[in-house]
Amino acid sequence: MRQGLAERDPQSTALPVALGFLAGHGYAPEALRQMAVFAQVAGVSADDFVLRQGLIEETEFYRTLAAELGLPFLAAPRLSRDARYPESILAGLAPLTGTRSGFVAAPRGALLVQLLRSRSAARPLAITTPSLLREAVFRAKAPSIAHRAASDLAEQAPDLATGVGYGQLALLFLMLAPIVFGALHAPELTAGLLGAALSPLFLALVVLRLAASFLSGSVEPATPPPRAEDADLPVYTVIAALYRERRVAARLIQALERLDYPPAKLDIKLVLEADDRETPEALAAITMPAHVEVLVAPPGEPRTKPRALNVALPLARGRFTVVYDAEDVPDPGQLRLAASRFREAPADVACLQARLTIDNTDDTWLTRLFTIEYAALFDAFNPGLAAIGSPFPLGGTSNHFRTAVLRRIHGWDAHNVTEDADLGIRLARLGYRVQDLPSSTLEEAPGTLRLWLRQRTRWMKGFVQTAVSHSRRPWNLLRQLGPWRFCGALALTWGVVLSALVYPLFTGLFVTSWLLGHGVAQWGPALNAYALTLFASGALSIVVPAGIALHRRRLWRLVPWVALLPLYYGLVSLAAWRGLWELATAPFRWNKTSHGLARTSRSGWLQKHQARVVETRSLNTAPP
Repeated sequence: MRQGLAERDPQSTALPVALGFLAGHGYAPEALRQMAVFAQVAGVSADDFVLRQGLIEETEFYRTLAAELGLPFLAAPRLSRDARYPESILAGLAPLTGTRSGFVAAPRGALLVQLLRSRSAARPLAITTPSLLREAVFRAKAPSIAHRAASDLAEQAPDLATGVGYGQLALLFLMLAPIVFGALHAPELTAGLLGAALSPLFLALVVLRLAASFLSGSVEPATPPPRAEDADLPVYTVIAALYRERRVAARLIQALERLDYPPAKLDIKLVLEADDRETPEALAAITMPAHVEVLVAPPGEPRTKPRALNVALPLARGRFTVVYDAEDVPDPGQLRLAASRFREAPADVACLQARLTIDNTDDTWLTRLFTIEYAALFDAFNPGLAAIGSPFPLGGTSNHFRTAVLRRIHGWDAHNVTEDADLGIRLARLGYRVQDLPSSTLEEAPGTLRLWLRQRTRWMKGFVQTAVSHSRRPWNLLRQLGPWRFCGALALTWGVVLSALVYPLFTGLFVTSWLLGHGVAQWGPALNAYALTLFASGALSIVVPAGIALHRRRLWRLVPWVALLPLYYGLVSLAAWRGLWELATAPFRWNKTSHGLARTSRSGWLQKHQARVVETRSLNTAPP
């Protein structure tokens, strides 16, 4: 058992080299000794602890280091073309441009200790801060950073990248044209032929939904793992891509500050876009924690969230990496739980998917139905799929990855507008598994039909991209996944897309035919019985997971709203057709979801945050 901090004597702790030089520049030795003790308890280097805890401001620390070494401090280093991304940033060393060759260093850990011990002036050297060095590398290498973020997967693994070309689009629309024509002029015949062709796919999806929903468990871990010592915890990277998020920027920072994880081991990276003015202004008004870094993605195409995530991934310091959205409020213990689950899991478990749940449930009828949909997906369906080892599309946030694996598979597909769906299937193809993480992240649902339709159109467009890309070479997919996982992947990609597209035709024709009392297509009792079975099981696959999930979430008051799910999935069908059209006209357009518009909060978090903001503003504007 480790000796607790209270039992240690700061006087007995010698100053580490990384902090000792500060004693000669006005810092109290006793305070430095105590910082060293805390760093030892946290299991990090002394300099990393004081900087990431914000005990000493970064510029002040490195200016003092430059004075101690007798070296110049550069506030805006100009780098040579030989600087490298991400190596120069991670190493803390980059070549300078100009007639006098030399290097600029932002030393940390072992490099800092080496400099202080050797004090070598064999080559010209200047000092800067890690933040200033990172910004200098981004200025010097902007085109190559943008290219890598957009094209690494396509160049390194083209068979796994989104490749929806014009030829594939033309073939897809040629296949859909007779379906649309038939639905308008011979609906019964069209439905019969489509039903015969697609029913195996739809039945597979129905069976998966029902079976998986009964397999999954509680929304919280049955037995919480023992609390690990801070020194035993790995460094954890958190990446959040923000674009025009002034309404929720402060809330995100507050939510990240609530994470029950030592700040010295948190590597938080916020990725902004170069043309975004409002988010930097919102962040500038916040007292930012010292362990939060703000990266600005160099201009480039496509302008998508996965491209922004790819900018940050090469700089991730953590053994594990989690992605959050701008409006997310994760459970404070989520990172500790994920680290514990990864420690116990086999090496082929590359990702843990946390549970997403809607917080602004009571805003509108649409947010209530969205809450039911998310509950069915993340509390019933996906955990069950993980339990049986099926591949499945990830959620767009709260995905926890082994960082080494994420880099090995070349990160996110920058050209797929539903990058989470693609990544879930790609992990399975490469031999990795995804497991469920019973920890919740609060999300904000769009409260108006216009906003919801924009978001869902993008999602469905991305599902088409994913389905087409991963079935270009079906024999490869079958070889990589095996027969039953291959069927599951098809059901969860093409099954989702096609069922959404034909939902109104099948449902409308079936209901009309049975109301008129002559069955479906009048093709005999066998076909009518088959159609009835498919329709009834499809309806059960919508209602049963929703009911199970609402029970697990204790959201019984939403049970009456389940009756409106057929209408809701009609809207999903509209979004699917819009997504198909947008895939042809603007394949990589990112329909951004507006956040910070919620009026209610099921958890109470929103009201607490708003009250805190109001209180802070009143204090800032109060007369002295």
